[in-house]
Amino acid sequence: MRILGISGSLRSGSFNSSALRTCAELLPDDVEFRSFDRLAQIPLFNEDVRQHDFPDSVEELRREIAEADSVIIATPEYNYSVPGVLKNAIDWASCRPPQPFNEKLVGIIGSSRGILGTARAQYHLRQTFVYLNATVLNRPEVFIMTAHEKFDQDGKLTDEPTREILKDFLMKLLDRTRPSH
Repeated sequence: MRILGISGSLRSGSFNSSALRTCAELLPDDVEFRSFDRLAQIPLFNEDVRQHDFPDSVEELRREIAEADSVIIATPEYNYSVPGVLKNAIDWASCRPPQPFNEKLVGIIGSSRGILGTARAQYHLRQTFVYLNATVLNRPEVFIMTAHEKFDQDGKLTDEPTREILKDFLMKLLDRTRPSH
């Protein structure tokens, strides 16, 4: 089984990228976790460019999504919504058939210094994925609030209750991803 992680943050010390690394650490050994780390290389969406050729970074993202059994998106929240770089990547990935998010299971998590832990950004992402016909894991919701108190200076998630919430999230994601027998 393969899970793709996408962090919506470009910051080197990103709590969201750290949360994805924690997900990779908590997954069983038989699950392959890959992170897409070329978000900064995806150009701003432009229909003129799309009509001529897809950038290599977009093709790679589309391939990674298509090959994954499920996707975890870790999003920050900027101005009560989804970061532009993340929305831009989703727009590029989904703008031509076959649209790789179609019927894909997507789990959404987020970390922030604030007390809402990216709740508004996550709800905006859910709206986008409704249109893209993805299946969003509804529960448990993972809002890592006051992230600066939960991750150490090396980006390790040290808050045990938050680690337990992430474990529960991952087990639910795996249960929904694995084919039923």
